[in-house]
Amino acid sequence: MTPAGNATFRYSNAALLAVTHIEAPVRVPSSRFEEELAPTRRRLRLPDNLLERVSGVVERRWWEPGTRFDDPAIEAGAKALAEAGVDPAGVGLLVNTSVTRTHLEPSVAVRIHHGLSLPSSALNFDIANACLGFVNGIMLAATMIDAGQIDYAVIVNSEDARGTQETTLRRLSGPEVTREDYRREFASLTLGSGAAAAVIGRADLHPGGHRIVGGVTRAGTEHHELCVGSLDGMFTDTKGLLDGGLPLVTAAFAEANNGAGFQWGDMDRYVTHQISTPYTKAVIDAIDLPEDRVPISFGYWGNVGPASLPMTLAAQADSLAPGDRVLCLGVGSGLNTAMLELQW
Repeated sequence: MTPAGNATFRYSNAALLAVTHIEAPVRVPSSRFEEELAPTRRRLRLPDNLLERVSGVVERRWWEPGTRFDDPAIEAGAKALAEAGVDPAGVGLLVNTSVTRTHLEPSVAVRIHHGLSLPSSALNFDIANACLGFVNGIMLAATMIDAGQIDYAVIVNSEDARGTQETTLRRLSGPEVTREDYRREFASLTLGSGAAAAVIGRADLHPGGHRIVGGVTRAGTEHHELCVGSLDGMFTDTKGLLDGGLPLVTAAFAEANNGAGFQWGDMDRYVTHQISTPYTKAVIDAIDLPEDRVPISFGYWGNVGPASLPMTLAAQADSLAPGDRVLCLGVGSGLNTAMLELQW
């Protein structure tokens, strides 16, 4: 039997120096999907405006046709380096955390490394862990900085939902589609496109940086079949994800506060992975978060996978004051949860 408990991390000399995001330019309203799927919905006797009403996603973004998804990752990374005032020559680590990919090898990171003109000494690779990849990348960078292996790291992510959603819409428009098929692919229609990047550095060299205090992770991998995505689509047991994810989050949060002593009950901001109205409300209720401190971005960006959390954090950055405490938290398919404290 697998023992229950969190993995706990505390950092001594790592800071977030910049976090940036790139919004994909093409707005795609949920009403467009509803119109395209109207014949299927009528045949299956499904109500109008189902997507927006159930998920809370009013619209999502797509890249312009012909855009390579990793180009916005390069753009976001360059923007983050400029905002942090860090010379690319000093970067020791680049981590790409994108779920999107167009080939199995080489890594997505190699083209981004080249596009950012990083030195040959900079480690570069992909970390894939569903929607938690970006937080995992920050945790790894903070560990390597504390170990004295690197001075700076760049974490990047870019997601392109367009191809998956176009394929899903074609499949759900078929004459043999059932209510169960519609349910299993419903979550695919909430996805969005976007990019984000963060620069992590040594706190002793940047006293004005936002300290990475520490965090926890917890695995519930008995639920690894609840959400399975591929280039052809994403197939999700949405009720199963909620039923499996909430106890995971609740147990991790409780142990972090009671056993590890993080004291996350009164943070200034809770930046969550953005999925939908039901999931967000369920998490808020389960761990008793103050709603006015939980920013919402999924309504107009959709679920941008691993980019969702850093995009939301970047959008909140100007409203945060020195000394504010921020908790980043989310659940990724698999299931895994991760929570990371920042001090602004």
